[in-house]
Amino acid sequence: MVTPGLTRRKGAAQAPRRAGPARGAVALIAWVALSAVLPGAAHLRAGRRRAGLILLGVYLTTVVCVAGVAAGADAGLAGRALGWLSQISLVFVACAVAWFWLVVHSYVVLRPAALPRSGQILTGLAAGTLAVVVAVPFAVAARYVALSERALDAIFTSPGGGGPAGTAGPGPEDPWAGRDRVNVLLLGGDWGADRIGMRTDSVNVASVDVRTGRAVLLGLPRNLEHVRFPPGSPMAVRFPFGFRLPEYRPGWREDLLFSVWQYADDHPELFGGHRHMGAQVLKETVGYILGLRIDWYALVNIWGLAKMIDALGGIVLTVDRDIVYGRYDEGMVRAGTRRLDGTEALWYARSRTLSDDFDRMHRQRCLLGALLGQADPATVLTRFTQIAAATRRLLSTDVPRPMLEHLVPLAWKVKHTGVTSLQFVPPLVNTAYPDWDRIRLLTARAIRDSLDAQTTSPATPSSGSPAGPGRLRHRHTPPAPSLTPAPVPPSPGTPSPIEDGCGASPTATAR
Repeated sequence: MVTPGLTRRKGAAQAPRRAGPARGAVALIAWVALSAVLPGAAHLRAGRRRAGLILLGVYLTTVVCVAGVAAGADAGLAGRALGWLSQISLVFVACAVAWFWLVVHSYVVLRPAALPRSGQILTGLAAGTLAVVVAVPFAVAARYVALSERALDAIFTSPGGGGPAGTAGPGPEDPWAGRDRVNVLLLGGDWGADRIGMRTDSVNVASVDVRTGRAVLLGLPRNLEHVRFPPGSPMAVRFPFGFRLPEYRPGWREDLLFSVWQYADDHPELFGGHRHMGAQVLKETVGYILGLRIDWYALVNIWGLAKMIDALGGIVLTVDRDIVYGRYDEGMVRAGTRRLDGTEALWYARSRTLSDDFDRMHRQRCLLGALLGQADPATVLTRFTQIAAATRRLLSTDVPRPMLEHLVPLAWKVKHTGVTSLQFVPPLVNTAYPDWDRIRLLTARAIRDSLDAQTTSPATPSSGSPAGPGRLRHRHTPPAPSLTPAPVPPSPGTPSPIEDGCGASPTATAR
C-alpha cells in the first residue's frame, strides 16, 4: 500500500526532470534561435560542452577567415572566383544543409520532450520554420551562382584558355604573354528571328594598357564606305580597291562597314568553305583600319536589350524630342524624362524616322549608358533569374572563358584610371572617302596620349597627313579633334563617358 507521503515524495522527485534544460517553450526557441547565429550555444546550454565548444570554435574560425579574405579581396580574387563557380555553389549548398541540421540538432539537444505535448508541437513547428529560414539564403545564393555559371557558359563558349591574338595563351606570371595592350572590338548588332542577316550598327574598339588600365575608346561609323581589307586576305583579293557592291536598288547600297560581317558569312567560298567567318573578318578589317591587332570581339544584340530592360523593370531616360517609329510612323516615344519599357527603349535606340545614322548611334550610346548606370545591385538581385535568362540572348563573344579571370581585374583598373574617346565621325572623317592614313595616325596618337597620366588639356593632333592611295584631289581635311580625358565614374549612377551629351543629341533633326 502506497502512503500519501510517499506519493508526494515521488512527485517531488519527478518535478526537476520536467523542468530540466528546456524550462519552457519560449526559452527553448530562444536558445535555438541563438544557435542559428552562434552555433554551439544550445549545446553548451544543454551541458554538451565538448560539442558546443567544437561548433563554436569552427564557426568563429570560419568567420575570422572569411572576414580576412573579404578585407583583402580585390578584383583579382573576383576574377579568379569566376573559375570556381561550381565549387562556390557546392559550398553554399553545404552551408544550407549544415545550418538546417544545426537548428534541428540544437532543438533536439534541448530535450523538447520535457515540454507538454502542446509545447512540443509549437516549438517543433517554430524550430522547423527557423531551420528552413536560415537555410533558404544559402540555397538562393547557390541557385544564383549556378545560374551565373550557366549564363557564362552560354556566352563564353570559345574553347581553351587562349590569350590575346597572336599569343600562345596566358601563363601563370603574365596572362597577356608579353603584350602591353589588349584591343577588344565592341559591337552593337540587330540580328533576330524577324531579320535577314546581322548588321553591326555600332563599331567601337576599346584599347587598354594592361599595366595601368588606361584606355582609349575608338569609334567608327557604320556607314564607312570603300572599306579596305588587310593585304593578302580573301576579302582584299575579292575587293582590291575597297568594299564595293552593285546597288541592290537605285540609291541603296549594302557595301558599308556594317555589312562586312554579313557579307563574309554569306560567302564561305572566299574562305575555303569555312562558315561563320563574319566575326573574324570584321576583327581583321577594323584592326587594319585603325592599325591595331584586335584580340577579341563582344557583340551586344540591340534587340535583346528590350528583354534586359523589361527584366530590370524599365529604364529612365531623358528623350530630347519625340521619336517617331514604325513602318507607317504609327508609334512615338514622347519627349521628356520618364521610365521606358523594353519596347519603347528599343525604338528610342532603333528608329530611323527623321534621324541620321549618327543620331541613332548617339541614342544607342545613351541607352547603354543609362542601362549600366541604373542596373543597381538591389534590382539585379531581386530580378536575377530574368536578367540571367535575358543575358544569354544578349551577348556574343569569342573571349575564352579562362581569360575572364584576368579581364575582371583589368576592367577594375580601367574603372579607376581614365578613358579617352575618339570618334571618327564627320567632320573629322569623310565617310564617303575616308583618309585611312589619317585614321591610323590619330589612333596611334590617341593611344599614346592615353598613356600620359598628366594629360589634362586637349591634345590637338596635327591636321596634316599624307594622302592614302587613291585619294581624290578634293579630299576634305577637317579640323583635328580634341582628346579630352573623360574619367570613369567612381560609383554607380555617376554619368560615364558613354552618357556624354545624352539628353540633347547634337545631330538631332528638329521636327
